[in-house]
Amino acid sequence: MKQYLLSMYQPEGPIPPPEILAKVMRDLDAINQEIKAAGSWVFSGGLHPASTATVVRYSGGELLTTDGPFAEGKEHIGGFWIINAEDLDAALGWSRRITQVTTLPIEVRPFQDRTEG
Repeated sequence: MKQYLLSMYQPEGPIPPPEILAKVMRDLDAINQEIKAAGSWVFSGGLHPASTATVVRYSGGELLTTDGPFAEGKEHIGGFWIINAEDLDAALGWSRRITQVTTLPIEVRPFQDRTEG
């Protein structure tokens, strides 16, 4: 099986009201349980807002540390899943389920095999 990163992009701004967020979280938990039951679960997690990010880069022989996300944008990664899937179609199937619950875009990206460049 190949591993895939499913990245959830969320917009800047306030979180949904508790009654909406509670339903989304229940539905996501149900999907997470299905991913586990299918043997595809590796890891998942939610992230603090993009404003808590710190970027470290190496430039001109110096290490530079800056606050905030690397790229300015209206959306940032708010959470992620790492799953095992037979192929891209299977990974896309899980991402479709997640985006239907959250209404947020999900980027699906395969990990490089350890034998790849």
